[in-house]
Amino acid sequence: MARRSRDEDLLMEDELTAAFLGDDDMPQAVAPVDDPQPAGNAPADEWDEDDAVPGQLAVDVYETKEKLVVKARTAGVNKHDLDVSIADNTLSIRGTLSAGNEEDVENYFVQECYWGEFSRSIALPVPVKEDEIEAVLKDGVLTISFTKLKQDTVKKIQIL
Repeated sequence: MARRSRDEDLLMEDELTAAFLGDDDMPQAVAPVDDPQPAGNAPADEWDEDDAVPGQLAVDVYETKEKLVVKARTAGVNKHDLDVSIADNTLSIRGTLSAGNEEDVENYFVQECYWGEFSRSIALPVPVKEDEIEAVLKDGVLTISFTKLKQDTVKKIQIL
């Protein structure tokens, strides 16, 4: 049986990725070590930190019989660096993911991790009791549980 080389495996992975993502979504290749400009990145003099956009936090939202639950992967974030709030049935989660002290870094060869501010606002799909919310940060997962409002009562509206 013939074996494929590692390069053929990488090519097949790129083809699979291309089948599911558009060309703009394809990951950029890592530049060779002696290349002064990493592939896929703007030159350093063109980057303006004021243009930085907060990262969007990935979440799972599901319900049980009594609760609505929102889970977010927040590994590496201290609970004091999180701001969770609710207004008008919209949940907002904001925070900062710090990479630590990077003063001595001269050049990145690969930079895939997101560091910095992130946020997410979610319109909750069902009405909840805003005074009955529990938020727990454990093992890098933020879990927010809401007690759902009962929708069994029908309110008759008088027509004038």
